[in-house]
Amino acid sequence: MDVNGTVAEGFEPVREAFVRNFELLGDRGAAVAVYRDGRRVVDLWGGTRDVDGTEPWQHGTAQIVRSATKGVAAAVLLLLAQRGELDLDAPVGHYWPEYKAHGKEHTLVRHLLAHRAGVPVLDRPLTPAEAGDPDLAAAAVARQAPAWEPGAEHGYHAQTYSWLTGELVRRVTGRTIGAWIADEIAGPLGLDLWVGLPDAETGRVGRVAQVAAPPAPGGLRTRPKRAVSEAYADPESLTSRAFTAITPLPDENAPAYRAAVLPASNGIATADGLARFHAALIGEVDGVGLFSPDTVSAARTEQSAGPDRVLVVGTRFGLGYMLHGSASPLLSPGSFGHPGRGGPLGFADPESGIAFGYVTNGFRKSVTADARAQALVRAVRASIDA
Repeated sequence: MDVNGTVAEGFEPVREAFVRNFELLGDRGAAVAVYRDGRRVVDLWGGTRDVDGTEPWQHGTAQIVRSATKGVAAAVLLLLAQRGELDLDAPVGHYWPEYKAHGKEHTLVRHLLAHRAGVPVLDRPLTPAEAGDPDLAAAAVARQAPAWEPGAEHGYHAQTYSWLTGELVRRVTGRTIGAWIADEIAGPLGLDLWVGLPDAETGRVGRVAQVAAPPAPGGLRTRPKRAVSEAYADPESLTSRAFTAITPLPDENAPAYRAAVLPASNGIATADGLARFHAALIGEVDGVGLFSPDTVSAARTEQSAGPDRVLVVGTRFGLGYMLHGSASPLLSPGSFGHPGRGGPLGFADPESGIAFGYVTNGFRKSVTADARAQALVRAVRASIDA
């Protein structure tokens, strides 16, 4: 496997782990980038651009990052709060009056970010075309009755997070969340990162697909707990319904899906774009920073912890970000970020100054902790601990 790119002195373990991901863990095309204190120290890529092709992955190849997009969406709401344009403790209905239906009048903005809003499912799922219609999708979540009392419990809003955050941003700013990200985050930082892919960038994006994990050493297989397996297998469970709030499942390679603005699931980025974004959350990158120290503290202050009504495992969330824990191990207890189902990962670690981004074209069945991303995280930890 030819691996391209550079690593700074001391970060050689990351290159070694990246190579092993191709040799032992079945990666077909991927990239990883790491920043430390606003400076890029790892920039690696290898394999093929398309999961089922032969064209080499290039330095600027981008991929869909699924739920790693949620951390970018969260940054929009937190930046609006930082600027005084949004109150995290205000009812959502203050900005979006239609949302107050069916007992949701006491849902707070912070409940949306912390997966406590109680609307991870829709009684009638949306088609892919409907999901991309902001008016129709917003109306669907506004009229949805919650599955639990808002604020009382937490459960992962796998798809509905798109319309909850997107409509709130549109009500506050008059812009789509994708346009806000382009204007206020990606543009100033020079990020290769989009929520709503422009036509001009379509040629940079590789094809993705589900791929099988290679056999474990010794032929052993890791099986999920029975309760988790049963939840995904039961079409009536909150788990299944949350992940199928868009039905049929969209074609992630379709131009129409990539062009839609779905900040829960369809952000597209290079590994450098994902890492550079997270670096700007905790400091400056080429003179541009995003979060104030108070906002960093708010982002990673635990809002939800324990049994997740949707994922059926213990999860921890701050304001829009997953926090380090058994379900989603990051670099250290102070890390915050977001995985994408089956592979991608982006996070920041304020104590070490590390920001991380990994993208791939081969998705696995894992939800919050992919073996390839975790191998790279361990290599980063070994590099900074050496």
